[in-house]
Amino acid sequence: MDEHTSDEDLHDTDETVEAGEVPGVEDADVPAVPHPVNWNLLSSDDLEAELLALNEWVTWLRTTYGLPASVIPPFWHRHDELRWELSALHLHWLGAYDPEQNASAPIGWHRDFADARQRLRDWVAASGTRLDRDRPTRQTVWPGEQPTEPIEDTTIADRDGDFVQYVLDEVAARREAEDAFFAGIDLDTGELT
Repeated sequence: MDEHTSDEDLHDTDETVEAGEVPGVEDADVPAVPHPVNWNLLSSDDLEAELLALNEWVTWLRTTYGLPASVIPPFWHRHDELRWELSALHLHWLGAYDPEQNASAPIGWHRDFADARQRLRDWVAASGTRLDRDRPTRQTVWPGEQPTEPIEDTTIADRDGDFVQYVLDEVAARREAEDAFFAGIDLDTGELT
């Protein structure tokens, strides 16, 4: 401090910083608090955003940890059981690595990740998805239900193209369901017709 600078000058700024705030960091710079994702209830726009975010994280996860297709197959997005499991693991990771979290949270995530890898192996084996081909997960027909059509494997040469088309199809189907729902609302009463 030179002879013309007082202690008061050092603390005299136009900005008042509250306890716990980081100077220069806007609210928009702070990530949103992770929240559970209920894939059944997402709007079409939220479905698209969540699928894209999950796909980015799953790509990071499989390459960072060198995971084989028996744990995370290329066509995981086509299988609800894999999407739900990977989504839960992603949210757990977000929470464990949140800057406000305690320092031991990442080791807890890794412990749970070990358990999740075994469940993912089980889901992959049950679903029948493979490195270069996919088929819908077989369903057990219960007594009194109609038998299902035979399920055949489909070879898929372009994983990224398949993912993009899957997202487009899912978002379009969700948007169609939203439009049908809103078309059934009486605008005068707000009730379903």
